[in-house]
Amino acid sequence: MVGDLIAERYELEELVGTGGMSSVYRARDTLLERHVALKILHDTYGADEETVERFRREARAVAQLSHPNIVTVIDRGEDDGRQFIVFEYVAGENLKEVVRREGPLPVRRALELTLEVARGLAFAHHQGLVHRDVKPQNVLMNGDGRPKVTDFGIARSLDVEHGMTQTGTVLGTSNYIAPEQASGEPVDAYTDVYSLGVVLFELLTGDVPFQGENFVAVAMQHLNEPVPSVLERRPDVPARVANAVERAMAKDPRDRFPSMDDLAAELEACLAELGPEPDGDATMIVRSPVVRESRPHVARPRRRSAWPALLLLAGALLLAAVAAAAFWGGVGRGGDEPAADDGASERAAPVRLAGVRAWDPHGDDTEHDDTAPQATDGNMETFWRTERYQAGLADIGKPGVGLVLDAGRPVALERIVVSTSTPGFTAEIHAGASQDGPFDRVVSASQTVAETATFPIEGEAARFYLVWITELSGPRAEIRNVTAARRR
Repeated sequence: MVGDLIAERYELEELVGTGGMSSVYRARDTLLERHVALKILHDTYGADEETVERFRREARAVAQLSHPNIVTVIDRGEDDGRQFIVFEYVAGENLKEVVRREGPLPVRRALELTLEVARGLAFAHHQGLVHRDVKPQNVLMNGDGRPKVTDFGIARSLDVEHGMTQTGTVLGTSNYIAPEQASGEPVDAYTDVYSLGVVLFELLTGDVPFQGENFVAVAMQHLNEPVPSVLERRPDVPARVANAVERAMAKDPRDRFPSMDDLAAELEACLAELGPEPDGDATMIVRSPVVRESRPHVARPRRRSAWPALLLLAGALLLAAVAAAAFWGGVGRGGDEPAADDGASERAAPVRLAGVRAWDPHGDDTEHDDTAPQATDGNMETFWRTERYQAGLADIGKPGVGLVLDAGRPVALERIVVSTSTPGFTAEIHAGASQDGPFDRVVSASQTVAETATFPIEGEAARFYLVWITELSGPRAEIRNVTAARRR
């Protein structure tokens, strides 16, 4: 309640927003005498240990995102059973309010704002985090006119019974939802690319591309209807800008920009084609650095039919009548792999790897094999892990243990990126012709894996690759995500 003192430090002054999982207050930090934003988990979720742990874990992850276009996490804690996260307080409008007040923005300003948001999202993707709810309401404008992305994954999916996924931030945000997200499939960095394309569409035209009477009606349009032409709604927009919007909003993730970095690069090129900024233009966006090394992302298979997921979703909405939406869908990414591209297509560069088994030739030949696919499902909540080695590998005479990855066909990879929640272990990449080995060919140098590590790959094409862990930093190692890109 307004007036409460949280953790004997943060005095709640005003409720500024509420959602399916939490409420946000403007608060006064009585210790440092400054304003902060305080996000408090709803009491409904406070008794759920799994939800609380995810809330804590997300706070820790987002706290690592130090970027000028991302709202900073300051603190996290618990007060009388209430879980809270403290953010920097941004006093300006959100981007949705700007569009409502001004209508369609000048092309230059729309591009500059979107570029700044893209840089923040690209940085997060490099750290292994996907936003999942990119929309103008989650972009705050500070006093210098700089956009800052907020709500980075705090309201993440909650796994509940029967394989359903309930996401508290989906209801009311269907205007920006990617097709794969609407049909209940796992989301990844491509999903953020789509949603940011919708945001740019709105900044240029003053309205969202699809509208409907309810969530399902809008979601169906995102799934099946062609992207409305920006040029039909606003003829003065340069054709290259309109094409960038259309590509970002492609139905098939493989047809979008390969990464958020690539979208940012295209926005920069569009800005350059506008020429010098005219005198008197009030747009003054502070430039933030762009990370040039593009993190590879998983190439998505063709979508399955969305009708079952949407019908179940519609039923859930009618039954629940609460501020949360239910998505139903398969948990896998089955389907045919994309055909090999004979050219140097940018969007063909990412390669989808599938975790197929563990590799433990110096042990009992098994090591949590059933969870191997979780290292490549694109979900940072799931993982493959080694057994527990309290004394380490060397002390028991074991040279290593690893995870076998299947590229689907022989591919000459350029790099493999490994993400973990147990940083500090040492690994290298091997290659072979069978998932059952041998993996005698070493194709990358050994290195210590921090939260994310990129392994440059050398040598001939191979179908199967092995993340070979040779030294642990603790009793065990976890691999939460593995992506790859082939040589162009």
